[in-house]
Amino acid sequence: MANLDQAKTIIRDTVWRRLLDSGVVPADSYGKIPSFDGADATAHRLAETDFWQQATTVKANPDHAQLPVRIQALNDGKLLYMAVPRMATPQPFYNLDPATLDLPAEQAADKDSAAKVARYVGVDEMRPIDVVVCGSVAVNRTGTRIGKGAGYSDLEVALLIEAGLVTDHTIIVAPVHPLQIIDDDIPETGHDFSVDYIITPDQVIPCPDRRRPSGIVWGDLTPDKIDAIPVLKARQP
Repeated sequence: MANLDQAKTIIRDTVWRRLLDSGVVPADSYGKIPSFDGADATAHRLAETDFWQQATTVKANPDHAQLPVRIQALNDGKLLYMAVPRMATPQPFYNLDPATLDLPAEQAADKDSAAKVARYVGVDEMRPIDVVVCGSVAVNRTGTRIGKGAGYSDLEVALLIEAGLVTDHTIIVAPVHPLQIIDDDIPETGHDFSVDYIITPDQVIPCPDRRRPSGIVWGDLTPDKIDAIPVLKARQP
């Protein structure tokens, strides 16, 4: 596992530096899910896909990088589930329903506003997810991706799979800058999932050989991690 973690760290470092050197991300982007130039165009590109247009429910991460996609979802009338940062509450998702929101989508989709206006929900209160939007630092054309290393995207998807809310019908996408797409292999473990499509400002790239866990891989979690996430602590076998 240590060697895998080291390999992923090297990939993250390479991509973060590439983005910073190219000037397509803010200067403080190292260590974060990149909020890149062209993120708005990427959200529009995603909105043009058939699977997005047919979707009624979207789940997204709370990172600023995914803000344009969250805004797009609300403006398109989709029920949006946003993960609570660090899954820090017993009900680890915000429920943002455009039919009942009093704020413009641009405000409601912001994670700070969502914390104040959204209803907090657990998996037992959620509808099946049509599209998962996952924040990524790097991705390759097989659909293998890595985030910033905290592991919350993997846990969120695993929890939703276990609850029957992410199914074979759910499409998982990674909106990224083209510089985040790499040709190298990315190490995978049993708790990792692949994406079905990579979305850039100019392309929708399908990825082969979907790979997803069957649920939470408890053996990959430390006791401290479980204790820090209420929904995991409550479900621990």
